[in-house]
Amino acid sequence: MNKLWISAALAAACTLALAKIPPPVLDDAGKLKAAETAAKTAWQAKLDGYQLCKAQDKVVASYMKTAKSSGKEVKPATPVVAPAAAAAAASAAQASTPVKAAPLPACADPGPFAFTPPDQKPLEASGAHSPPGNATSPPSTRTPSAETNPAKKS
Repeated sequence: MNKLWISAALAAACTLALAKIPPPVLDDAGKLKAAETAAKTAWQAKLDGYQLCKAQDKVVASYMKTAKSSGKEVKPATPVVAPAAAAAAASAAQASTPVKAAPLPACADPGPFAFTPPDQKPLEASGAHSPPGNATSPPSTRTPSAETNPAKKS
């Protein structure tokens, strides 16, 4: 019985000791890998949403086809309405004015995964030799081109 108490006390002490260890300091390669992993996770979430949207569209189309073939009356889907739009629809209903429902948004394909490391922002304005990925901000330098690319002496 004493061995059990000693083992439990040691396990608790080890757990407390491990809880106080600070997280490891990442070097530049570790930070770059973490940024790429975060970008990949965000892209995967967008891709999962796109695939879910396509699957839902397929299920709705199948349901509509089955319902029409069995002779049931099928009404189009009612979109989710924002509170401001709901208030406008309620006031229009009181005035007996018909309100058209907004169409549901189409599924947006996120495209292929492309990661641009933060330190590889292009210096040229045209973007002709830019790394893959979408430009989210302009180049982070205001140094004139003559200073960054000095003329070669012949």
